[in-house]
This record gives sequence, structure tokens and C-alpha cells, in this order.
Amino acid sequence: MGKKNLVIFTGAGISAESGIKTFRDSGGLWEQYKIEDVATLEAWEKNMPLVTEFYNQRRKQVMESKPNTAHEIIAELQNAFDVTVITQNVDNLHERAGSKKVIHLHGEIMKAQSSKNPSLVYDLRHWEIKIGDKCSLGSQLRPHIVWFGEMVPMMDVAIDVVSRADLFTVIGTSLNVYPAAGIVDYSPDTIHKWLVDPGDFEKEKIKNLIHIKELASKGMQVLKPELLKMI
Repeated sequence: MGKKNLVIFTGAGISAESGIKTFRDSGGLWEQYKIEDVATLEAWEKNMPLVTEFYNQRRKQVMESKPNTAHEIIAELQNAFDVTVITQNVDNLHERAGSKKVIHLHGEIMKAQSSKNPSLVYDLRHWEIKIGDKCSLGSQLRPHIVWFGEMVPMMDVAIDVVSRADLFTVIGTSLNVYPAAGIVDYSPDTIHKWLVDPGDFEKEKIKNLIHIKELASKGMQVLKPELLKMI
């Protein structure tokens, strides 16, 4: 028999332990801006330099950050399971920790895409996209980010993966908010599920769910031996 499919869904809480702040707690220069001022297509078309610089600074922060214990344990679990990570996070910390199969629902900060053809995607080796940086079609490069109001192209892929899970874990995000709250519904009723998050949640809402009320790194240290019992 092959390895069991372990599907791990991660949210902002796992990246926060590496020092990557969310939009809402980023502070400093960005406190004066609303999400709709820097995280929508309309905002980018209205003030391209501002939005480009916002993501440049986020990209710089990601490059200065390092994977934490939770990222590393997830990568280690590949030795025992066929692991697929589905993440809301746009950083590349899962990949840098060694995870091989990562689905990014909201895009990837270390990539740029054509503003004319979103299927034209380019890896970035540095933190800065400049106004005047063009794709092969001659259009301005934009962050490879799913902005508010845009379709989430990887959602169907993620749902298919979750529906075939043998084990399912949510880390660093509440099951009270979407997309995590919706995607868990696609996991088979009969499989074991875990939530690693310090927030409150009524686990009776979901069958076979164990809630580990810890931050991501501590929670994964608790969860790892439990998962290994499931091999």
C-alpha cells in the first residue's frame, strides 16, 4: 500500500510565528490604507505605484523571514505520508522548509504575472517589481496575488485534494472563517481531522475533529506523534 494522503490547510497563524504580519496588523506606513486601497484590481489600476510598493515591502519581509518549527514538521511528515499543503498564505516558507506539494489559494508573493494574461507567471529572485517591468506581451508586471473580487483559480484543485484526504489538518486559521470553514466540508466525514489554532471553536460542528488549542509550532509538536500513529 502507498502512503496515506495527509492534507494540511494553513493560514496566517503559521506565518505569523516567522514574523510575517498580516495586513491588519502590519502597522507603520500601511495603517493609513484600507484593504481596498492596496488589494484590489481597481486599486492597482488607480494607483499602480502605491500597490506595487506595498507588495514590494511585503516581499522584502518574506525574504527576510525564515520557516519555523511548524513549517519544518510539516515537511518532515512527507517521510511518512503523501502530504499536500493547501495554504492561504502568499509566502514561500512551506517550500523553503522542504514541502514539495503546495497549493497557494491566494497567489505567491515571490512571483509576478502579466497584467494582460494572468497565465504568464514569472519567478522573482529579488524583492522589487518596478513600474516599467514588462511581461513578454509588453504589459506591466503585477504581483501574482489573488486580489479581493478576483476568482480563486486553485480552489477547485484544493477541493478535489481535500475530498480524497485520508487525514486532514487545519493549522493557524480558525474554522469560523472562510475559506477554511468551507473547504473542511469537502473532507470525508469518516476521516480523522485536527485543528491547531489557539482560538475557540465548537468541535461538535465537524465530525471526528480534535482541537489542539496552541499556536502553530507548539501545536505541531503535539500533533506530530498523533499523526504518526495513523500510518
